[in-house]
Amino acid sequence: MHIAKLKVRPKKNPPVNLCARELSAMLGCWAAAGDVMNTGACAEASSSLFQCMRETPFKGKQHKPTINYHLARLRKNLK
Repeated sequence: MHIAKLKVRPKKNPPVNLCARELSAMLGCWAAAGDVMNTGACAEASSSLFQCMRETPFKGKQHKPTINYHLARLRKNLK
């Protein structure tokens, strides 16, 4: 189906992963250790991830319009 007047805008602010570096360091440590349950070898990476997640302000859950909202909004163009 083609709608002539429909245009899609890109997101203005892409989401930023604030603790991605710490998470990748911890996952890399787990991969190098070969065992997820080996907490002694990865204690430093784990504590840095914990501190990052503790200090980072999160906005909460973002509301995303549902498919029903978009269908109702575009109903006049679909007829």
